[in-house]
Amino acid sequence: MVEFKICIGDKTGKTYQKEIKDEEAAPFMGLNIGEKINGETIGMTGYELEISGGSDSCGFPMRRGIQGVRKKITSIGGVGFAKPIKGQKQRKTVCGFKVNENISQINLKIVKEGAKKLADLFGGEAPKEGAEAPKAEEKPKEAPKAEEKPKEEKKEEAPKAEKKE
Repeated sequence: MVEFKICIGDKTGKTYQKEIKDEEAAPFMGLNIGEKINGETIGMTGYELEISGGSDSCGFPMRRGIQGVRKKITSIGGVGFAKPIKGQKQRKTVCGFKVNENISQINLKIVKEGAKKLADLFGGEAPKEGAEAPKAEEKPKEAPKAEEKPKEEKKEEAPKAEKKE
């Protein structure tokens, strides 16, 4: 059983997610990053989508130019890397550019739009921009009330003795 989570990004920066299994997932098998797929295969009539990346079941990102399932590479930047110090190389694990049974998420971008909007296809309202999870309602915290103490009058300080030389 093959199962993917597809993340479709539109031109405004919003992302829509859908889980696909077996028959819907079969057309993705063996495709490479950068290849286009017809939207009708996943129920999006009129759309044309391009594979822009993804990640495997352990969370390692897909990277162009890497053949095989997963490899450790030494690189100075690119997919899966934080911006290193100039000239610094990092050794990271990435997975290959070909979609296989170990891939759990596929990122897609829209090349050609269909007649219906994505919000209508995925139901409900459009998601918020950014990757923030919705926050639970926070109750305002009440500061504990301190017992009121009668104000004490400041005592006048005695004048300091002057030093004699």
